[in-house]
Amino acid sequence: MEPPKTPFWVWGLLVAAVCGVSSAGALFQHVDTVPPLLRASWRLQLTSIVLAPFFIYQWRQQKPAIKSRMFERKTLLIIAASGSALALHFGSWVASLDETSLTHSLLFVTAHPLIIIVGMGILAAFFVGHRQPNRLEVLGALVGFSGAAITLLDQGHQQGGHTVTIWGDALAFFGAIFVVGYIISGRVLREWMPIFLYAFPVTLLASLLLLPASWVFEPDFSSLGVFGWTDAEYFPWFLALALIAGLLGHTGLNTCLRYISPLVISTSVTLEPLLGSLIGWAFFGSGVPGQWTWVGGPILVVGVLLVIYGGIDSDNTNNQTHPATGLVYTSDAADDLHCVDSVRQPCLKHSDV
Repeated sequence: MEPPKTPFWVWGLLVAAVCGVSSAGALFQHVDTVPPLLRASWRLQLTSIVLAPFFIYQWRQQKPAIKSRMFERKTLLIIAASGSALALHFGSWVASLDETSLTHSLLFVTAHPLIIIVGMGILAAFFVGHRQPNRLEVLGALVGFSGAAITLLDQGHQQGGHTVTIWGDALAFFGAIFVVGYIISGRVLREWMPIFLYAFPVTLLASLLLLPASWVFEPDFSSLGVFGWTDAEYFPWFLALALIAGLLGHTGLNTCLRYISPLVISTSVTLEPLLGSLIGWAFFGSGVPGQWTWVGGPILVVGVLLVIYGGIDSDNTNNQTHPATGLVYTSDAADDLHCVDSVRQPCLKHSDV
């Protein structure tokens, strides 16, 4: 019996969803009159509001055992760690959008699979029981980091109104490092915790943690305010972040997972730096990347793809879940929790909808 064909509309939704998640960087960079830490908090505040009704609904559906487990010390500590990692990810990444070009920011912040491979190698070297990266994964990491190094040759290049800088690229790379903590925390708790019971408190905590940081480091905090996103000047842009990057982008990817292999989704999401740059160029005048970014950027993306395919090959061989490739994560990570739990099984079940 032949497997059912994927409905045509699903492919259209996949294209729209990938474009949706890719728009986040350009939208964030467009509202650069708001300091980055406050900008990140506003984005997460609005996301928390969107998640709140789903959290309430799922909470009411849970058995007492799940509700009790939510308040265990271990659970609360992991939620706190995840919220902190998410705040650091968003703070670093949004700050990078002010300090380097849009293309460089997206390339470096989406390089977290390469970081995970390095972490896997370190853990395997010092601790028994941790899987070592296979040859394809190691090759992917080497290729990816080589591509990243080549893009750094564009330091000082003007792209739109932003100059490529090592500091800005480093901030984006820090964002990729911090999102790894967010990924690991999510993997631990999502083994038993429904998606919105996890996503809402983590996102809300991240938005709250960014507020005192903004108050300390950003002089404009007092004039813009905690809920400045409600101002008519800013509300449309942050609503677009929530609806286009969040609802259309991430929820769309999740819907596609019911019909399309997670491998296809993971591969499609690697187009984010390219599509995000095109969106920024077409709608916000973000400019064209320098020549070395055109050379190194694709090499970096190829490295990420090799890591993805290497992880799937290892899964098929060893029947293990791969921490770098079993999840679909984008730069705008607040909505990514529900994408994929492994290459064999979507994280969001029908009962989670």
